[in-house]
Amino acid sequence: MWKLAIGFVVFAAISLFVIMQAGDKVDMSGEKHGGDGTARLPIDDGVLDHA
Repeated sequence: MWKLAIGFVVFAAISLFVIMQAGDKVDMSGEKHGGDGTARLPIDDGVLDHA
C-alpha cells in the first residue's frame, strides 16, 4: 500500500513539474473540432475516373 502512495506522490510531482515548466504553452482544452485541423482530403484527384 505504501508503494501505491509513493507512486502517486511521484506522479503528482512529475506532473506539476511539467505543467510549471510549460507555463502558459499547455493547451488543455481537449479535442478540436472544426476548421482548425491540419489534415485535408483532396476534393477530386481523378482516381475514380478510370472506370
